[in-house]
Amino acid sequence: MPTEEHFWPSRLRWRLRGAWMWPAFVILTLVDGFVLHKLPPLRFGFSEVGLTLVAGILIATFGNLVLIGAVAPWLSRRLVTRTQAAPGPAVSEQALREVTTDRVGTALLVVGFFGVLASGLASIPLINGETDDRNRAAKALVVYVGAHAPNEIRRNQDQGAVETARLADGYFRSCIPFDDRRRSYCVFIDVNKRPARVVKDPSAESNSAYRTR
Repeated sequence: MPTEEHFWPSRLRWRLRGAWMWPAFVILTLVDGFVLHKLPPLRFGFSEVGLTLVAGILIATFGNLVLIGAVAPWLSRRLVTRTQAAPGPAVSEQALREVTTDRVGTALLVVGFFGVLASGLASIPLINGETDDRNRAAKALVVYVGAHAPNEIRRNQDQGAVETARLADGYFRSCIPFDDRRRSYCVFIDVNKRPARVVKDPSAESNSAYRTR
């Protein structure tokens, strides 16, 4: 009985020393999701929009669960084996494994956060470069439409009815609807050329229809 009474307070102290992983999981998952929303490492989809906050949190949840559910237990088993082989006071193997898993999981979550933040910050120059390309494409479209497009297209462009999709780096497809909204006046714009090259697309499909091919 004295041994058992001594064992449970000892195990409780060890558990309290290793009680950071799940609070860290909740907090860092939300923070990771916010970072992915604001600074996505990649652009997703044909319209080149970033991640929504919900999508960012879902991705962060999955990634962090992998860290604490698969990676942390594997690492902790290896660390526990080394700890038990080293000289020192005897500690319950189960308590030691629980605390080690908690500490390793917490450390992995922190490392994962800095990884998400670093990848997001690294994407800023790419995003800025894409914005510059889009601005050049918009200027090229104005010049081309002013010289070649019918009046209704120039009018609709002035009203802001322009839809632009990025097909590749520096390569865009811009469409302006006719008064009959079922048809669009579309051009391909290559801003990798100096000056930007604009080519009329014979297709009258809008970008939303074009991407479903």
